[in-house]
Amino acid sequence: MITQAELISSLKKAGLRITPQRMAICKLLAESHQHPTAADVYTALKPDYPSLSLATVYNTLDTLVAQGKVNVLGDAGDGKVHFDADTTPHINLACIHCHQIIDVASDLVMQMDQEIGATSGYALLGSRVIYYGLCPSCQAALKEQNLTSIQSTEGEK
Repeated sequence: MITQAELISSLKKAGLRITPQRMAICKLLAESHQHPTAADVYTALKPDYPSLSLATVYNTLDTLVAQGKVNVLGDAGDGKVHFDADTTPHINLACIHCHQIIDVASDLVMQMDQEIGATSGYALLGSRVIYYGLCPSCQAALKEQNLTSIQSTEGEK
């Protein structure tokens, strides 16, 4: 996982001023095991940083993505762009019902990353593998929902 100092250093290299708001964005990303949207970052930090703008959040995230320090995951079935500060090779699992995203370590992804880097000549900055499906909690809830609707339908007969 990347540190706050590494994220701040990347912003400096990109020529951005290091403001308290940008430092807070970097801290949130470095400490989070979630996969926040720009709106999530803004909502979490706005109470402590009243002058924070959504534009600052987007510009900071865009810069960190361009520097290869944060991955863009796209949406998790919710139409929102999620970000991941863990650029080490791993798999993301996204639930299309509750929109939770979790990380799963995989030796195969690590091997693939090494192989692709070695054979392609690319200086890889990160990788992204995302699978979509239903998490165990949502599977159970939907199964229960279906059983309830079946029972109520049978009761009407």
